[in-house]
Amino acid sequence: MKALKYILLLLLVLIIGFSIYIAVQPNSFEVTRTRNIKAPQAVLYNKIIDFETWEDWSSWVESDPEMTLTIPDNHVGVGGSYSWEDKDGVGTMTTVAANPHNSITQEMQFAEFPKSDVSWKLDAKEDGSTDVTWNISGKDLPFVFKLFSTLMGGMEKQIGPHYERSLEKLDSIVQDDMKQFEITIDGVTEYGGGYYLYKTTNANSQNISAKMGENFGAVMLFMGKNNIKQSGMPLTVYNDMSSANVIMSNGIPVKEKITLPEGSDVSLNYIPNIKVLKTTLKGNYTNLTKAWEETMAYLAKNNLEQTEQEPFEIYTTDPGNYPNPADWVTEIYVPIK
Repeated sequence: MKALKYILLLLLVLIIGFSIYIAVQPNSFEVTRTRNIKAPQAVLYNKIIDFETWEDWSSWVESDPEMTLTIPDNHVGVGGSYSWEDKDGVGTMTTVAANPHNSITQEMQFAEFPKSDVSWKLDAKEDGSTDVTWNISGKDLPFVFKLFSTLMGGMEKQIGPHYERSLEKLDSIVQDDMKQFEITIDGVTEYGGGYYLYKTTNANSQNISAKMGENFGAVMLFMGKNNIKQSGMPLTVYNDMSSANVIMSNGIPVKEKITLPEGSDVSLNYIPNIKVLKTTLKGNYTNLTKAWEETMAYLAKNNLEQTEQEPFEIYTTDPGNYPNPADWVTEIYVPIK
């Protein structure tokens, strides 16, 4: 009996000691992870602000196939939410504030524990990438929460690896999304024609994007200085595509013929109403080479003969309004007899 009393007393001392240890643990916690992702700020914001995408990149879902997710109709933007149920209980995440495309503030409620504050910061870098910072914090933690946290190894150990894996998956999914493209041979049609202001240069595969940007910038600057309105989306006319160094004219459509000032470094040209083979590329401009290859193969296969009128591209979407390259649309026109 004495031995049993000593054992019970020892257990009581251990329980009291452990309770004191739990009680003196911090009444707050915070876990933060940051990952640099080579994607535009807006692309990442649009992915994170939509809870319907979370199932694809959540580490918790990956590690627990039995987890059940519920995505309500309102799952995008402020007020949007989703909930989950796993072996540990039921949780809900709600977006309470957002500053497109810079930050998102959310609130997480898990089981009967206090609500936690979740935040995202998206910091755009000069190289086009984005630093994505994911943070969770809680305060005024009750004894039961601190007990649960301690038994699970602490919040840093419990949440940190999941945040790291989730950001890694988010990175991979966004990269795959931006690489998506589709080429459609629309067939023979007519192009209505019109005037355009342009600058001509030669370029190769290494500098063509930079040369296009310089020319378009110069034309738009000229139009702004002379109060000339744009009547269509930017285009590129290929004056010579017979070698690795192409000669191209990058231009902006205008409504009518314009008399240019003497000595102007911008020129005016006209595309007539012509019969064309049209191809549409939806995706990054880096896929234009493949789109042109398919277009030329279609011409040969269907015995369509080109005219002396130069082929051209029209960029129908403004990348400023469509941050994901997978959404960019380019129309290719090859004049035919």
